Amino acid sequence: MVGQVTGTVGREKGKYTHIKDLEDSQLGTYDKPLPCFGCGIGWFSFLFGFVFPLIWYYATILYFGNYYRRDPRERAGLAASAIAALACTIVLLVIAAILFFQSL
Repeated sequence: MVGQVTGTVGREKGKYTHIKDLEDSQLGTYDKPLPCFGCGIGWFSFLFGFVFPLIWYYATILYFGNYYRRDPRERAGLAASAIAALACTIVLLVIAAILFFQSL
């Protein structure tokens, strides 16, 4: 075909370029396991908070500090720890109020 310009100059017939292999793909952002035995900092703090309730307050600081933006999978566990910290605070305030008003 005389007169037609094609973009195949320099390519040999039967040669293909390797684009991407599915098995060679790199790990995605969320393919890595979560820290703290795979359950994440949030859920680990929630469960461990029943033994040491101060850890709930640490997880609350992480939650309000937007730690979950690093990994959105952490959001639920950190929110659960923040709710547990709130419930713990309310219970402690009620107990303190009862003890204070009984002593009057």
